[in-house]
Amino acid sequence: MTAHRAAWLVVLAGGVAALQVGKLPPALPVLQAELGLTLVQSGFLLSMVQLAGMSLAVFMGLLADGLGLKRSMVRGLCLLALASGLGAFATSVTTLLALRAVEGLGFLLVALPAPALIRRLVLPAQLPGMLGVWGAYMPTGTALALLVGPLFIPAWGWSAWWAVFAALSLGMAAWLWRSVPDDPSAYAGATGPAAGQRLRRTLSAPGPWLVALTFGMYSGQWLAVVGFLPSIYTAAGVSGVLLGVLTALAAAVNVLGNLASGRLLQRGWAPRATLWLGFGAMALGSTLAFAPFTDTLPWLRFAGVLLFSGMGGLVPGTLFSLAVRLAPGEAQVTTTVGWVQQLSALGQFVGPPVVAAVAARAGGWQLTPLITVGCCAVGAVLAWMAGRLTSQAQSRP
Repeated sequence: MTAHRAAWLVVLAGGVAALQVGKLPPALPVLQAELGLTLVQSGFLLSMVQLAGMSLAVFMGLLADGLGLKRSMVRGLCLLALASGLGAFATSVTTLLALRAVEGLGFLLVALPAPALIRRLVLPAQLPGMLGVWGAYMPTGTALALLVGPLFIPAWGWSAWWAVFAALSLGMAAWLWRSVPDDPSAYAGATGPAAGQRLRRTLSAPGPWLVALTFGMYSGQWLAVVGFLPSIYTAAGVSGVLLGVLTALAAAVNVLGNLASGRLLQRGWAPRATLWLGFGAMALGSTLAFAPFTDTLPWLRFAGVLLFSGMGGLVPGTLFSLAVRLAPGEAQVTTTVGWVQQLSALGQFVGPPVVAAVAARAGGWQLTPLITVGCCAVGAVLAWMAGRLTSQAQSRP
């Protein structure tokens, strides 16, 4: 296999890991019926996969160099397979929560080394395009799971759904192991004092913090809104193929936003402009989707969801680019990506339970825009600060 094709295989592995995140939302209505899952427990189950990310991502970014990029991804896929396989036999909410946390660790081992491995596999001229494709791995995997889940689960059950993803992850691990070139025998400075120096330099610089905090403002609200769509639509009487198509489309349009961000940046758009456009659209879209004045206009509400997710895709695509540009140095890029992933995971851990708690208290989803618009406002301010930092970096001789 050529190096360029191997890079596409790395992207595919990321998509398989993203499927593990996306497998849960379409199963929530069944889990609520069979295991007595409450709305708030559903929020924690959605976000529990981010537990490892919000606590360990920056350290896993350092560790991945020591393990080897390819070996890290293979081990992560195997861990995902193990946790999903055991989850197929779970009989309690507590067990599912614990295994969901293990899946989060496996997801990290797959997602963090991937950009660096892609950079190692492709020519410099191909790197921006491949990183743009990589930026879409999460919404693509989520969309596929949301599309197939409502068709598969009623026929075969949620346990079989978990078992399918265990087999898929294991097969992907074997394919990656056989087809991607081996890691170099050692990574200089991957562990020990040099790793500590990289970590300190990363966390003492403002750039990684601004990018990571902005990502957290985006990711928490996106997962909360898209993750609860199957439950929202099921309660509204939508089911079957229509449920799968609507929820999958809401996740899939995010891919277009990710890809568009790369094109806009290549055409000279300032990162601050694409971030403001994305956050502004998310604020407007979530208001249309959940505000009481659209209660009798279901298609306008769905258009709001598409606007929220689609234009919101400009945010992560832009932030991946900023993470590379605002890293303190070339040796800190992987660590910076790990820190961005960590605060992104924190946002995804906090967002769904908060939105669920507000909805449970209000007796509906009508107060959701208070949270999403607030996140967008904070994100816009952080984007302005990151834009100033980028301009200062570019003006230096």
